Parts: sequence; structure tokens; C-alpha cells
Amino acid sequence: MIRGVDHIGIAVRSIDEARPLYEALGLEIERIEEVPQEGVRVAFIRCGGTHLELLEAMGPDSPIAKHIDKRGPGIHHLCLGSDDVRSDDQRLRDAGLQVLRPEPTLGAGGAEVQFVHPKSTGGILLELSQPAAESDPHGS
Repeated sequence: MIRGVDHIGIAVRSIDEARPLYEALGLEIERIEEVPQEGVRVAFIRCGGTHLELLEAMGPDSPIAKHIDKRGPGIHHLCLGSDDVRSDDQRLRDAGLQVLRPEPTLGAGGAEVQFVHPKSTGGILLELSQPAAESDPHGS
């Protein structure tokens, strides 16, 4: 079940170059993490009850590098928090929506994630994310 907005992903050319804007707003980067399987460095910034995630490509073949080449820096995706991403994934498939992966995969912070294709969401890349501590609600 969806719990609310988890974060907004923002594609940036460089976390170091983007950082001063957010710091000028009084926001702080909590941590920076590399997610090699996605080819991205992620800076996590708490903003009220949600997070902003600055996404920096780790190489030219990264999906973020391709996004920036095509569309420029800016909002990349909206992420909704889930308490059972596998059930939500199946519900989307049953509704005929197009997801990007055969099954949820591991993302930043060890969260289990699935993405919904913009063709199924009115043009928004939508991510569903279940925190690592909750990634197996059935205890198996």
C-alpha cells in the first residue's frame, strides 16, 4: 500500500555544483551514496517530511547521463513510499500498467524499488520504494 511521497529525484550534472542552492535554502545533505547497478551517485536531502535526491551520473552510459543529455538537468522522477512494493508492483501489472523491470530491484539505501513507465502515468517516471527494513513484510 502506498504511504505517501517518499522523495523527488532531481537529475544534476554534479552534486557538488548543485549543493550550494540547497544549502542556501537551509537544507543539508544527509549522506551521499553510490548505487553502481544504476550508475548513479545519490545525495539525500531531507525537506520536511520527504527527501530530495540529487542524482549524478557515474558515467556516460548511466540512465541519468542519458536523461540529462536528452532533457537537461531537472526533475527526474517522483517516488511514492510503499509498505509492500511487490504487492503494489503486481497491482500495477494487473491494472495493465507498464513497469520497467521484471520485478522490484535494490535501489539506494537497500530499498526495494520498481519504476512505472511514463507512458502509463501521463508522462511522469514514477518510482515505488519500500525501505530496506521493511523489504520482506512476511518474514521469509
